[in-house]
Amino acid sequence: MSHANLIIAIDGPSGSGKSTLGKALAHRLSILYIDSGAVYRAAACKAIDSGIPIEVRAATISNREAVIAAARSADIRLGGDPDRQTVSLDGRDVTQRIRLADATRASSIVATIPEVRETVVEKLRRMSKTSGVVMDGRDIGTRVFPNAAVKLFLEASLPVRALRRSIEEHERGRDVTVEEVQHELEERDIRDTRREATPLIRASDAILIDTTDMTIEVLLKQALEIVEQHRID
Repeated sequence: MSHANLIIAIDGPSGSGKSTLGKALAHRLSILYIDSGAVYRAAACKAIDSGIPIEVRAATISNREAVIAAARSADIRLGGDPDRQTVSLDGRDVTQRIRLADATRASSIVATIPEVRETVVEKLRRMSKTSGVVMDGRDIGTRVFPNAAVKLFLEASLPVRALRRSIEEHERGRDVTVEEVQHELEERDIRDTRREATPLIRASDAILIDTTDMTIEVLLKQALEIVEQHRID
């Protein structure tokens, strides 16, 4: 199997190390890296910036049909290298915009809508048609690429995940405590694992890696060994 045709699916909860590993693998193997979460964030921004409020009231998402229409009409494109991936929405750069708090919250809400997930899945598959790819998310191995050659499922303890994510948030200029981030992750985990459309679960053929006490160097080495074994097989 050549790297040009290789598909690596990385799934797991927030803060488990998916994007860090995905970028490192893409660099090492010289293939495309796609952060599926960026596409959901961009879809959410399309709705928000179009003046569509996104709230959950009594387990019902407000303006559901308008959100679905916004996601379907969104022209989302990724560019740049793995470490400096850019995101454009309808021709404008939203690389920084999608990382703001409102986009973070809204993306996890719109991602529970089956029609939005189906739309994003189609967009992700189109983005990956012409090259090998490392893609991370929450349903890559179960929904987007169920036949991926390599499937990894990362997990880590909640306190470690919260610490990692809080560091990232501080680097982006957001003043937030580890405790606040941990609460946000707990809420996100509930939405991800209980949603109707492709909830966060480990694919039956995905290799489980606990990254709680791992450095990126150790994690990358283990992942590369798994990739090489699949190429040999």
